[in-house]
Amino acid sequence: MTDLSSSFSLTTLLLEVDEQGIALCTFNRPEVRNALNETMVGEVRRVLDALAARDDVRALIFTGAGGEAFVSGADIAELRERGRTEALRRINNSLFRAIEQFPAPTIAAIRGWALGGGCELAMACDLRVAGEGARLGQPEVRLGIIPGAGATYRLPRLVGPGKARELIFTGRLVDAPEALSIGLVNRVVPDDEVVEAARTLAAEIARNSPLAVRFAKTALNAAAEMSTDAALALETTLQAVLFEDEEKYRRMTAFLERKKSKK
Repeated sequence: MTDLSSSFSLTTLLLEVDEQGIALCTFNRPEVRNALNETMVGEVRRVLDALAARDDVRALIFTGAGGEAFVSGADIAELRERGRTEALRRINNSLFRAIEQFPAPTIAAIRGWALGGGCELAMACDLRVAGEGARLGQPEVRLGIIPGAGATYRLPRLVGPGKARELIFTGRLVDAPEALSIGLVNRVVPDDEVVEAARTLAAEIARNSPLAVRFAKTALNAAAEMSTDAALALETTLQAVLFEDEEKYRRMTAFLERKKSKK
């Protein structure tokens, strides 16, 4: 495991990359439950840009320091002072879009609170692993605002439009079992096993063809925004590229040889 925090001069994050190409980015403001401020937003952007440029990164895990929160939300002290101009800058919204478009799969390892912008950040990830004590939700209406960083778009696609409206209109929080039952998270594990479970999932992904996984993510992301015909055309095009890739030949040859040796 290589600690890259000092090389990036990070003050709100910790960053490590292991020998399998699994990156772990930890939100490191435990004194304020890892609230997302503009400094953290800028540092996450730098990390995303740097890791996206590396061919060896197979997956990126996000988690929170301190055990009390993944990300408790946007920093309310900052949020209170923002006006319409700041809202139109889409500070968090554009960051979460960048997470969604990160080329390798992303996993949110959620322990404790994931509220407001924290829940939206988790939803921007491809997969979510939650601890048994996790609590997720969009309580913005209780503060006189609405979810402004993607929840009105992503939450209905994860849990269905009816449940999304209920959660956004009421601001109600859900515990880990309910989050699993409605499809908001993929897995629930004991709290102290959250990061390890996310690493296990990332390692399972990392064993596969990196180009195939990245193309699969490209196709899945695009399908949400394309017509059926366009999405199928893209899928076919990406498959055609993979059909000519050397790794496809190596992996299929190895599969056939293993199958032949078992006869």
